Amino acid sequence: MDKVISFKCFTTPSSQNSFISKLPTNTVHSLASQAVTFADTSQVSPLPLSLCSSYSQVSPHFDLFSEPSKLKSLDSVKQMHAHMIKLPERRKADTNIVMNLMISYLKFSDCRSAVMLFFLGSVRNFLVWKIFLEEYKRCKRDPYEILEVFGGLQYKGVEFDCRILTAVLKLCSILMNAWLGVELHACLIKRGFHLDVHLRCALMNFYGNCWGTEYADEVLAEMPEREVPLWNEAIMVNLQNGSPMKALELFRDMQHSFVKADNVKVAKALQACGKVDAIDEGKQIHGYVFRNSMNNDLPVCNSLITIYSKNNQIELAKRVFNSMENLNLSSWNAMLSGYAALGCFDDAWKLFYEMGSHGLTADIVTWNCLLSSHFQHGLYQQVLMILYDMQVAKVKPNSRSITPVVQAVTELSLMNLGREIHCYVVRNGLDYDEYVGTTLLDMYVKTNSLDKAQAVFDLMKNKNIVAWNSLISGYSSKGRYDNALNLLNQMDQGGFKPDIVTWNALVSGYSLNGQLKDSLAIIHQMKLSSLTPNVISWTALVSGCSKCGNYKDSIKFFNQMMQEDVKPNSATLSSLLQACAGLSLLLKGKEIHCFCVRNGFSEEVIVGTALIDMYVKSGNLKYACEVFWRMKRKTVATWNCMIMGFAIYSQGKEAAMLFDQMPEVGMQPDVITFTAVLSGCKNSGLLDLGWKYFDIMKAIYGITPTIEHYSCMVDLLGRTGYVDEALDLIQTMPMKPDASIWGALLGSCRIHNNLELGKIAASNLFELEPYNSANYMMMMNLYSMSNRWDDVDNLKDQAIARGVKVKKVWSWLQINLKVHIFSVEEPHPDSAEIYFELYQLISEMKKVGYVPNIKCVYQNIDDVEKKKVLLSHTEKLAITYGLIKSTNSSPIRVIKNARICSDCHMLAKFVSLVRNHEILLKDGVRFHHFREGKCSCNDCW
Repeated sequence: MDKVISFKCFTTPSSQNSFISKLPTNTVHSLASQAVTFADTSQVSPLPLSLCSSYSQVSPHFDLFSEPSKLKSLDSVKQMHAHMIKLPERRKADTNIVMNLMISYLKFSDCRSAVMLFFLGSVRNFLVWKIFLEEYKRCKRDPYEILEVFGGLQYKGVEFDCRILTAVLKLCSILMNAWLGVELHACLIKRGFHLDVHLRCALMNFYGNCWGTEYADEVLAEMPEREVPLWNEAIMVNLQNGSPMKALELFRDMQHSFVKADNVKVAKALQACGKVDAIDEGKQIHGYVFRNSMNNDLPVCNSLITIYSKNNQIELAKRVFNSMENLNLSSWNAMLSGYAALGCFDDAWKLFYEMGSHGLTADIVTWNCLLSSHFQHGLYQQVLMILYDMQVAKVKPNSRSITPVVQAVTELSLMNLGREIHCYVVRNGLDYDEYVGTTLLDMYVKTNSLDKAQAVFDLMKNKNIVAWNSLISGYSSKGRYDNALNLLNQMDQGGFKPDIVTWNALVSGYSLNGQLKDSLAIIHQMKLSSLTPNVISWTALVSGCSKCGNYKDSIKFFNQMMQEDVKPNSATLSSLLQACAGLSLLLKGKEIHCFCVRNGFSEEVIVGTALIDMYVKSGNLKYACEVFWRMKRKTVATWNCMIMGFAIYSQGKEAAMLFDQMPEVGMQPDVITFTAVLSGCKNSGLLDLGWKYFDIMKAIYGITPTIEHYSCMVDLLGRTGYVDEALDLIQTMPMKPDASIWGALLGSCRIHNNLELGKIAASNLFELEPYNSANYMMMMNLYSMSNRWDDVDNLKDQAIARGVKVKKVWSWLQINLKVHIFSVEEPHPDSAEIYFELYQLISEMKKVGYVPNIKCVYQNIDDVEKKKVLLSHTEKLAITYGLIKSTNSSPIRVIKNARICSDCHMLAKFVSLVRNHEILLKDGVRFHHFREGKCSCNDCW
């Protein structure tokens, strides 16, 4: 607990708390009046500085300035002090003598004598006070000791002038000693000092820091005549305490009081405008600047540049900049910062290089501006390049430089570089900065190095609530709930109370790991703690459910959130659209799209990207393209989403064309971009194009191919008939092949009936994924294609022995907001009508060339039974029911949870031809668009 110092005695903590809790809020005088009784106003003579008599006899030739090095001990300092007092010519010592004595006392740890000398010496101006306080802190002494000495002197009757009282009030403000400041105010009232302008300014600063701006404003209101310094202090206090609108009101009242604002107040008023985006008020002040011929004042013009650039009025900022006759480094930094903040990096760098021609060198502020703005716009690689340029320019990064660099390293997952930067931080003593420490902690959390994050946390000298929340979030998101709950219990011991961010981290962690009951229990506990779940709480539930595949729960929680009148944000809507995409709920997705447009979310990048993803996965590529081209601002993730959309619809050429446009708009492809474009080539059978993009990854873009890229190439080679080459690529890969690699090879072997290579792929798959039924089914299909029924039975027995469970196959479509599910286990209520229509369809299709492909039935039965089995395929039933219930020409959209067979694929093409109806069928993660007897995949699937 903070120390509490009284004039008469030291107040106990309990009395302080009871006093503060009962303070009235009407006027500052009423606040001070309650402390009057605590102030000792007895008149006694000033206490002389007692010195030992043995110190009075010193050589008159011993001079502090001629031989300062002779002050080798505390005794010699006291002797010199006595000599100064004893000799008449030394009694009116100048500032240097007093300062040297005070610093010498501090040097030998006699802090009390140094403080006494300051309070009782003859030189007590602001400069002495400032230097003395800096020296006191440099000696690692507690400034509260100064207040203790002051309280003791006051108790003994020493009366101080306004300068000393002003200094003590400022110290009370710095140390947040609310009680002593109130007692001082009471003393000032009794002694009639309370009308002194400088004391009033110090009082306003004290009340603004310790009690709130309303008390500081009352100090101003109680002054009969408000002089210029009071207006300045009032505006400054409100700015410092987060009340910029009040600062602007004070500036206006000052004008109404016919007090002319000088350049300092105008600059501060413009700063207030910048903090609340008050561009209109800023323009009015700009007019005041012109009328009063301040348009050449540097601080004012710099503030104008800042306010215009912060409000997207960069052209006005540029006009101010160009009109300035004298430019300093702050002017260049303000203009450059404006360009960089808006993403106009060409203009920002142009200014950067022009600075040199004007004889100016970029300082740490310039570099930090470039670092932070490039990070804010997602240009993480450029952040690291700027850091390198700083080192070349021999500019040493500070704590503000390190924060965006560490964040960029985190986004790029460059852990080796992150550890190097961590070492730099420790070597240069930057780990004291709580923001640097928290950013390093966050880096280790996001890269799943929780033990290292814990180590950083334990070594942090200044832990803030953000550090606690970050580590709790990291543990809970990885399912390490015991660690998270232990930290939660430790927060109270560390003097921190869990806030809503803490609880939201736990909600997110539980929901991300599918533990909805625990998530809801945390929500309930929040309410018991008198905290109302906010939009972030509900978003954590919606997002967690979406990421775990619990799409229905995600939509349910969103509806509950809306019922509780909590307005969603862009993250909520993005997660909800992800749920709609997972369920391919096109109609629900369109509703959310309309909501986004009505409420101004459609321009948000994260929402726009989620809309593209939703439309792609819900079977409407056209709408996805429209959303993409309408977006004014796109990130790499947006481009990746659209390229992957073309890939899912087997439009490889379109995916490649979009990829080629990225460099034209200054967008750098990343690892995911290449996965998307290679997927497009794979799904469209574009072998040459696939090799082209695979080769340029490393050669041009410096991206090392990952297992996903090799999987695409193996699949592409195998699908196009180069199965042996696919195996060669697997054997020469720089990493060990995983299940996706062998799965791609096995799928290719089934397409081309290559049993020998299929066995190799299957044996690896059974080892890597012993319980994946899809692998067994694929190999059984390959055996059955060669009529090796004994091998089929043996493999089936092997799967049963291992406990492999066959996944249920189903298809569904939505008609008039109702979802209809088709599966072998549960017949549809309208099965009779469906089969009747299906027989009619087959009869029509046979007339135009349809022949059932019985090879798709991998059972050892006769041909007649195989044709019956083909009729029961769930996608056929869903397509037929869609035709029955269709009332317009809208495409029939069918979702299937397994790969479509060749016969169903052929049937869908014939249905689109004989009934002239488009069909969209989602086959796992890929779409088939059937139209006029053709499929978008060009039979490459």
